[in-house]
Amino acid sequence: MTLSLRTNAFIDGAWTPAASGMTFRTYNPGTGEVLADVAACDREDVNLAVAAARRAFDGPWSAIAPTARGTLLRQIASLIRANAADLALLDTRNAGRPIRDTRNDLVRAADIFDFYGGLTDKLRGATIPVPPGYSAITIHEPYGVVGAIIPWNLPLVMACLKAAPALAAGNTVVLKPAEQTPLSALVLAELCQEAGLPDGVLNVVPGFGETAGAALAENTGVDKIAFTGSTEVGRLIMQAASGNIKGLTLELGGKAPNIVFADADLEMAARGALFTVFHHQGQVCAAGTRLIVERSIHDAFLGLLVEKIGRIKIGLPEDPSVHVGALISREQLERVESYVGKGLAEGGRLVTGGGALRDKVPAGGHYFRPTVFADIAPEMTVAREEIFGPVLSVLAFDGEDDAIRLANSTLYGLTAAVWTRDAGRAARLPRRIRAGTVWTNMINMMNVAVPAGGHGQSGFGNEYGIEGAEGYTRLKTVWTNFAEHPVGWAL
Repeated sequence: MTLSLRTNAFIDGAWTPAASGMTFRTYNPGTGEVLADVAACDREDVNLAVAAARRAFDGPWSAIAPTARGTLLRQIASLIRANAADLALLDTRNAGRPIRDTRNDLVRAADIFDFYGGLTDKLRGATIPVPPGYSAITIHEPYGVVGAIIPWNLPLVMACLKAAPALAAGNTVVLKPAEQTPLSALVLAELCQEAGLPDGVLNVVPGFGETAGAALAENTGVDKIAFTGSTEVGRLIMQAASGNIKGLTLELGGKAPNIVFADADLEMAARGALFTVFHHQGQVCAAGTRLIVERSIHDAFLGLLVEKIGRIKIGLPEDPSVHVGALISREQLERVESYVGKGLAEGGRLVTGGGALRDKVPAGGHYFRPTVFADIAPEMTVAREEIFGPVLSVLAFDGEDDAIRLANSTLYGLTAAVWTRDAGRAARLPRRIRAGTVWTNMINMMNVAVPAGGHGQSGFGNEYGIEGAEGYTRLKTVWTNFAEHPVGWAL
């Protein structure tokens, strides 16, 4: 790597240690080695960052024309591309995500800044037909200061996905990266500064959720919070945001159904089923962790999955041939182990996997075997709760209505997938599934131009697409009485 690690907070254009002087360690999950000691920001640091963001919003940032904002965002995209190899390796080492995935992440991260750079002058309002002599128009205005709190699973992509649309809409940002993976967000701040982003427009405050994250959510100088993470923490964010009735975008947990009909292309469906639940070790909220298979092909399809699982390579995430890397931490590995224990205790049949992998992998890493449970009922814990690990629960169904019943037997509603060659069924089923995104004969496809959001306890609001930028604006309506019509009582 040629990029220098940044370990201090980035506030008002300056690199500064935490006010308390405290630091925390961040690790390489693939080897267990310490990567860096990072500033442990808390309420005092967050307050300084929010104040800097407010000054920038009230000052230089609001005076910059939308097209000029777009030029800055596109310059950031160029710098991400220029440093893509180093940034991919940094996220691989900090998150345990295989290098084959983080290289793709860097393409997406740059595309996000490019896309929203092109939207800065296109967030238009409308002229609404009203009676003669009046006009009514709508205007998209930025919230002001946005607090962005991101998870550890896709560190740089998540930082870009929060920062780029918020900046495109004219806001300033205080970003709190996950304590497990703060490094690429800090490098992003440096690239933004290099691109010419004014001081205070983007601030990064690494620290723990209970301190820095909570302080950001509660701060009354923050006008909107954008959060991606667990449903449990999402509830806390909602409570904290009530202090000054902040705007909210919440992208929360998932327990996605992946439905396979007997008439599907089973080879493609099997490849999709394995990728969705095992890539990045299952640490993806959109993962299709509930595989719902038509009973007539259940056993044959399960056999096909097991055969393919045997060809999945698990190992050091920096190895380009590795499919499955390391879980983020020892705590996460133990969490996954506990869910496997619940699956067995509640009557699930363990088909393959089920435990940590310790052979032919670095001794200090956190590796878990791809795991498949069969004979799963919808009320079992492994079918209800988000595990965030490489654990697949297989359920059998009989007919479309049964498939929909099982698909919707969850509190979540983030994503879903349907595999079938029946065109009518492919058109019918997505409308019956409660989810923000439904894929047909594909899975886990994302594109910066296509909005994505959740239903139910998977949250609300949209990311990606034009809708993602509009979510960082407030709609203002302006009425004008240009014909001087009489107003009120003639007293």
